[in-house]
Amino acid sequence: MIYQRVALREFANTAVAVFVALLAIMLTTQLIRLLAEAAGGKLASEAVLALMGFATVGYLPTLLSLSLFIAVLLSLARAYRDSEMVVWFSSGLSLAAWLRPVLLFAVPIVIIIAVLSIFLSPWALSKSQEFRQKMQSRDDASQVAPGSFKESAMADRVFFVEAVAGDEKQVRNVFISSVQHGRLGVMAAAKGYQQTLDNGDRFLVLENGRRYEGVPGQADYRVMAFERYAVRIETRESQGFVDTPKTLPPQKLLDDPTPANLGQIVWRIGAPLAALVLALLAIPLSFVNPRAGRANNLIFAIFIYMIYSNLISISQAWVSQGRLSFGWGIWVVHAAAVVLLLLLFYRRQVLFSWRRLWR
Repeated sequence: MIYQRVALREFANTAVAVFVALLAIMLTTQLIRLLAEAAGGKLASEAVLALMGFATVGYLPTLLSLSLFIAVLLSLARAYRDSEMVVWFSSGLSLAAWLRPVLLFAVPIVIIIAVLSIFLSPWALSKSQEFRQKMQSRDDASQVAPGSFKESAMADRVFFVEAVAGDEKQVRNVFISSVQHGRLGVMAAAKGYQQTLDNGDRFLVLENGRRYEGVPGQADYRVMAFERYAVRIETRESQGFVDTPKTLPPQKLLDDPTPANLGQIVWRIGAPLAALVLALLAIPLSFVNPRAGRANNLIFAIFIYMIYSNLISISQAWVSQGRLSFGWGIWVVHAAAVVLLLLLFYRRQVLFSWRRLWR
């Protein structure tokens, strides 16, 4: 039908616009947070883009669900404002006739949300945590960037490298400040490089420099010139990656049905179910009364979305804590939303029937 093709096109255009706006907001907030961590030395600067990519995959189910809900809501609200719904109802069609085009548009997106929520988002979260731990387990010298001061993990050394030499294996104008046995040691060298011995020990070798050692405030400083000085690099021990219910694949969650794992299943399955129910809820919620203002229905719809999302989170927490059985947790919130959907459809249909009767 023509109206169906037009509706699908409008749904798609609105969904793309809403998704791009939400994605831009999410990427901006994530970039600010990651850059703050990088500036504070908690995160390597080269890890920012990779972690942003993993975070984007993790947030996609929520962004797609919200985009789907708002797209249907705004499209049908525009039809009310432009009096297209008056023509629709006058031709003998009911509000329920919008179920078919909405389902045709929503079902493919819900399938994508299901794949992301059940499989890809846990994988992205797992890779993000592994990547963070890998970056944190690097030795201090490998994290030094030219032109910036870098403090060691034990907070007993500060490194500075002015530039990288032509072969990219050596650095020029190296500065190291360290504290040993209460005495401050400062070294400045013309160049330096890393060296690994046969037994695996790693050293930062400095050439053509000076070392100043003493206690701040006292005059007994010692000055030593050297042609070659080796500083041992302490490699951090990797603590290993510990899986959590959020990072486990679905098969492992099913193989080990602990309360925490069952709660995670409730959340992953709840995301696509909520997206589908919300898309249908947007049909009766899109009603616009010009006398009451255009934003009232949108505010009410967002309020329902927030309550729905929070109830899913509560059911997940209760299942994880053993306060709610898995059978109840998997369907009770969605069943309540379906009941609300039927009540809203009934209310809109009754109101429309009464208006036609009084006319």
